[in-house]
Amino acid sequence: MGMEIKELTEKDYTESMKLSMYAFQYKIPEESIASRIEMLKRHRVIGVWEDHILAAKLHIIPFHIYINDQEWKMGGVAGVATYPEFRRNGYVKRLIIEALERMRKEEQIVSLLHPFDIGFYRKFGWEVFTENKKLLIEKKDLKFLEKQSGSIKRFHKESHHPDIETVYAQYSKKYMGMLVRDLTWWKNNIYDDSQIAVYYDNSDEAKGYILFEVKERKMDVHEFTTLDKEARAGLWNFICQHDSMVDQVSILTSNHELLPFILQQPKVKTEVTPYFMARIVDAEQCLQKYQFNDSTLKVFIHLEDEYAPWNNGSYLIGNGEVKVFKEKQGSNCVQPPQRGVRMDVNALTALLFGYKRPAELFELGYLKGPESEIAVLESLLPRYKPFFYDFF
Repeated sequence: MGMEIKELTEKDYTESMKLSMYAFQYKIPEESIASRIEMLKRHRVIGVWEDHILAAKLHIIPFHIYINDQEWKMGGVAGVATYPEFRRNGYVKRLIIEALERMRKEEQIVSLLHPFDIGFYRKFGWEVFTENKKLLIEKKDLKFLEKQSGSIKRFHKESHHPDIETVYAQYSKKYMGMLVRDLTWWKNNIYDDSQIAVYYDNSDEAKGYILFEVKERKMDVHEFTTLDKEARAGLWNFICQHDSMVDQVSILTSNHELLPFILQQPKVKTEVTPYFMARIVDAEQCLQKYQFNDSTLKVFIHLEDEYAPWNNGSYLIGNGEVKVFKEKQGSNCVQPPQRGVRMDVNALTALLFGYKRPAELFELGYLKGPESEIAVLESLLPRYKPFFYDFF
């Protein structure tokens, strides 16, 4: 029979779970298998089969993320695994190409993944788009800020409150790439021992929350999510109220979070780590939907994409529109001029998500073109801040 690529059906899910357990070295408890199968029904799992044996697989999970204050369809790539005896046969490469084609058909304009190796996925067009910041704060530095007029209400994860969803949705729209979370997400993806503290202003409107755990004299804040300076200070003061219970506090947050600046002791140990990667699946749809700055200036982007060849071509951006010039147009079609900015899909992804600016990528050699054209691209691209709290 040889090798073939096909989508897994429910009868194949046991084989998929066996491969995951082997590759990622964990065990699914017997009592969790039924719920895991229900979860897999939401995924599109494609596999390489060799003589009826599942040799490799890749999951595409349908999500939405916030881009330009809008919800975009996103294909989350996860569960990429191969048995050792089938490695180095190019199976993952074939699965990635198949996944890109399927995501395009599903109109998933962009794709996100958490890389085991950034360099590996960069080859296929994914690029880092966000960094996480972890603050490590010693007990001695838990110094209160000015008392705020609002109040804190604390919830256990089991007593989910819709105010948290409202705060998260508003917070997410400040950033590029954050996951659109539904109620199912909130019920299934919070740490087992977590609690949630919500800050309410004196009008009883929720303005921020923290998702946290306290154990073994350490407080781990998994999400620090605030909509204004009052909530930021109020939640920090709530953290300080634990000073008799903990020796250290860790806060995981956006690299753009301003909290350290307002602390009495801003000199706290800080870890900044590249986190998730993104990829543009359909460049034409992406550029047409993207909200560029209003400008009468125009610039050509000449795009190269080895693994999604439908993206190859030139795109004239500016004056409120995007014109597309694909490579294999007829002889009567107007061809784009040679001027403009040349880049690959990695660079375009980093630019559109706001992770890097044109001048930075030009300095690094990832953009090619006259400096005058780079300047036009700078003026067209809004200054967005990317962030992603989640994992899949």
